[in-house]
Amino acid sequence: MAIDLKTTEVYDCAQLMDLIASIGFLPLLAGGIRGFSADEMVAPECRYVIKDDGSWDWPLWDWKGPIVNEGHFAYGKFFGGKAGFVTMDWWPDFCNWRRSRHPQPDEESIEGTILAVLQLNGSMITRDLRRACGFDGPKMRSKFDGYVTRLQQACRVVTEDFVYPTDKHGNRYGWGWALLNTPEHLFGHDSCLCDRSPEESRRRIAEHLHSLLPQASEKDISKLID
Repeated sequence: MAIDLKTTEVYDCAQLMDLIASIGFLPLLAGGIRGFSADEMVAPECRYVIKDDGSWDWPLWDWKGPIVNEGHFAYGKFFGGKAGFVTMDWWPDFCNWRRSRHPQPDEESIEGTILAVLQLNGSMITRDLRRACGFDGPKMRSKFDGYVTRLQQACRVVTEDFVYPTDKHGNRYGWGWALLNTPEHLFGHDSCLCDRSPEESRRRIAEHLHSLLPQASEKDISKLID
């Protein structure tokens, strides 16, 4: 199934959910293959806009939580360090390939510590996880985020939801905090199992993406998969 990028236009959360379900993989923001991102596929009024009073509105940003909460999609920084969605139909193969390239981190490493804390405590917002792992000093936030991104690239950490602070009137504000979890805890251990070899999983994903995106080069596809 090839995507007609000229006619694909999404106007609400339900439509975006249906689109992701039908294609299996979708980055949130533009970055790799031109036109292949949620932000490029939604209608103009659903993209980021700054209002006259200085506030902002971004319907697409608000849709992430409901889509993830549906339970049929994994969300995280899977695509070159950028966030996106993978359906649960494709997750076992995606996880199989990525984990073969990024083995289980050593328990004594920082990434191993992050995983151990998540496994012990269950879901945690990024801020709390960072503190629990001892990254509460100055300029530690970006370093910690880098470790978490690598764990997401390895399909060992996913985003379960988004948590927003609220003002005294109960209105939420800001960009929100990612609520992180391990895929085994969130989706179940069997969701990460695959009866194919990592190479077979990669080949299957590559063939699928080539059929979706015939205009994409082998290099473009590899950037998404690897």
